[in-house]
Amino acid sequence: MTYLLDTNTLIEAKNRYYRMAVCPAYWAWIQRCQGSGVLASIEPVDAELQRGHDELAQWAKQQHGLFLPVSDEATQNAFARVAEHVASQAATMNAGALEDFLDGADPWLIAKAMTMAKAVVVTHEQFHPQRRRKFSIPNVAQTFGVTCIDTFELLSRTEARFVLEH
Repeated sequence: MTYLLDTNTLIEAKNRYYRMAVCPAYWAWIQRCQGSGVLASIEPVDAELQRGHDELAQWAKQQHGLFLPVSDEATQNAFARVAEHVASQAATMNAGALEDFLDGADPWLIAKAMTMAKAVVVTHEQFHPQRRRKFSIPNVAQTFGVTCIDTFELLSRTEARFVLEH
């Protein structure tokens, strides 16, 4: 199983509960899991992180192999299906929701998950079937049979442990 990280999971970790100076083990764990094929993300997430010009952007630049390309034919075709689906729902959403969704990494993350066997998207966005303000990853992903979990479920599923040594 491969877990695909959304931008918000990395930003939240950096800004809040796994600050890089406070919990370097979290970031080392990501690298180790990426090396064994358990964790990945996609190039559009990397691009979003690079806009930050901060320590997370610097960290992302050093993560060779973490950010999978989305230029392959299978991902491009899956993206087209995602885009068609959200476009068909646009009339029920707030103005600009379609453009905001399609301009970001989110549809690409879902598309990449659709092309990978047993891929799970890791995001802090929540499933809200009645949401009209914006398209959320879990709402759209459900349409395509893509499972979404949050960081804490990821840590539980992978049995991550960050233990202080004496």
